[in-house]
Amino acid sequence: RFDALACSGNPDIQTPNLDRLANAGRRFSHCFVQNPVCMPSRVSMLSGRYPSNLGIMKMGYPAPEDLPTLATILRGAGYTTANIGKLHFLPHSNRDHREPHPSYGFDHLEISDEPGPYDDAYRAYIRKTHPDQLDLISSHVYPPAAKQWREAINFEDTVRHPEHWEPWKTCAFAGSDDATHTAFVGQRTIDYINAHHAGKPFFCISGFYSPHSPLVAPQSQLDRYDPTSFKPPNFPPEVETRRNDAGFSDQILRQAMHGYYAMVSEVDDWIGRIMEALQYYGIAKNTMVVFTSDHGEYLGEHLCWGKWHPAPDCVSRVPLLISGPGVEPGVCDGLVEAVDIAPTLLECAGVPVPASLDGFSLRPSFTGDLLHKRTGALIEDANHATSWRGLRTQTHRYILHADGAERLYDLNAEFGEYRDVAVDPRQAESLNNCRHALATRMIEIAYTHPKQWPY
Repeated sequence: RFDALACSGNPDIQTPNLDRLANAGRRFSHCFVQNPVCMPSRVSMLSGRYPSNLGIMKMGYPAPEDLPTLATILRGAGYTTANIGKLHFLPHSNRDHREPHPSYGFDHLEISDEPGPYDDAYRAYIRKTHPDQLDLISSHVYPPAAKQWREAINFEDTVRHPEHWEPWKTCAFAGSDDATHTAFVGQRTIDYINAHHAGKPFFCISGFYSPHSPLVAPQSQLDRYDPTSFKPPNFPPEVETRRNDAGFSDQILRQAMHGYYAMVSEVDDWIGRIMEALQYYGIAKNTMVVFTSDHGEYLGEHLCWGKWHPAPDCVSRVPLLISGPGVEPGVCDGLVEAVDIAPTLLECAGVPVPASLDGFSLRPSFTGDLLHKRTGALIEDANHATSWRGLRTQTHRYILHADGAERLYDLNAEFGEYRDVAVDPRQAESLNNCRHALATRMIEIAYTHPKQWPY
């Protein structure tokens, strides 16, 4: 979530290393993902293209193996490329994770999309470094459809899965602190930096799974917090009257916040160690560092867990911190999108930005204001049953469904994220403005293949 940082104004969370990263560079306070769930969001971000232009609008649609990505383009420019941890370009419940993964432009892949339920790079690492903890590291019951797939093809492994979990339930990690999935990603990133700092330029993604359900964190991280001090979110009266009966009591909300914040703090600790490694090897001043996320989390707001439609800020708005050479400290409050990250890093590396990319480079804003000022941030979602587009402006959130149904939220109003004002005559002008902005935006982003012309 965008607000899961102390530097974003959250008084309850502890993120000293991310705060230092933010203070050393640019914090983009209004960054939005283009899809509210993992797979399409990640493919869009790393390709720099909108989900509709990729044809990947929902979970379960594998990214084509020949899809050009940020890694592909940088590799062609002489960079060695790596992804350690979560990538999630493929559905991961219906495959054998011991088999080689498509490269997607990465020279080095240690793929582990979830903490422990598959025999993947994470379990291979634990088998080598902490073999006595293999039965302790799976914090997840079978992910959706994984159990059915294994039964259908008679596939068995030795992973021991927890029996049950609730989306709000916070648990202490059963193993040692240095055997978590977060520790695996952090340590292997440091190992990669150690192996490549003296060679040619590198591009490395540290794919932390946390924070994400199930809410499992080391006891040492949980002990950093007193959940009784957390202030649960404010609910409008029409929601307040029913939230306890719906299972969203203050106790439940605080427990979920406790686990989520502890997971964030564990990631923060490892980001601090990664930054120390860049300093130790003398390359910090010549390295761009980007911190962001693929989606947020309801965390009980709107009486929901997880992330999905209609993608309010707690789900669609994410942190974006950029630090490195040429980046002056400051905060940028303009609307930016996850598709902007790829062209930004390409321009920083002196690599031509392909015309097929949908985002804009944020590099001009490193020393000033945004060069490209959007009227709204686009969010897309679709499958066989539902299809919708959303536009998040500075003042409103507008949702249009394929059947013509509309939603409008006035974000400047009290409890504005909760109350649909699309039929309020006082909002008629705002509704028309949002309709026009979304329509022109969809025309603007429509992708056409480049035409051929004889030389």
